[in-house]
Amino acid sequence: MSDLGSCGGKYPSDCEVMAGLRQRALARTEQDERGYVWRNCLPLAKEIRLLLLDVDGVLTDGSVVYAQSGSELKSFNTKDGFGIRLLQEAGVEVGLITARSSEAVQRRAQDLKLAHVYQGVRNKIDIFARILAEQQLVAKEVAYMGDDWLDLPLLSRVGLAVTVADAVAEVKAVVHYVTRREGGRGAVREVCDLIIEARGQREELLGRYLR
Repeated sequence: MSDLGSCGGKYPSDCEVMAGLRQRALARTEQDERGYVWRNCLPLAKEIRLLLLDVDGVLTDGSVVYAQSGSELKSFNTKDGFGIRLLQEAGVEVGLITARSSEAVQRRAQDLKLAHVYQGVRNKIDIFARILAEQQLVAKEVAYMGDDWLDLPLLSRVGLAVTVADAVAEVKAVVHYVTRREGGRGAVREVCDLIIEARGQREELLGRYLR
């Protein structure tokens, strides 16, 4: 009698069925999220060696909460954090450039082991030029993700300009890609996925978590 429960049986085993279901689920998700604009951005994303992020409205939902002590509280999305970790595993560095200063941001940056953290920055172009020089990068190798007018000068200079679903209209008009998700709700993860896929490393990274 053949063993129908093993991977070598006559009929699909449990492990084969589960693998098939997983592939179908992934395919449905990709069909929903990987549209024309996503595919059109893959050549730009393939060149990226550094992803720079604004914080308020990108890594967070833009809310500012003050504790009774006067300190500023921020909420970060774990999906974004994991996406950053995956991108780092893929060999792409990640950094922050933000106009505000916050201990919460510094702590989050330390948790994520970010390569570049610049807070209290009004002129992001100067910092961008310094990073290019120090890291021996060219503009097309850098992606930037912002959501408001302060980000416009930098968005117009990078190789891959990205914003979030709830960004202001003027920013949406100049970027290469607008995420389906809002700031602080997985938008950064979406961009990390885009870059990883463009580099051809998605299956390799996913495989590490399927063992």
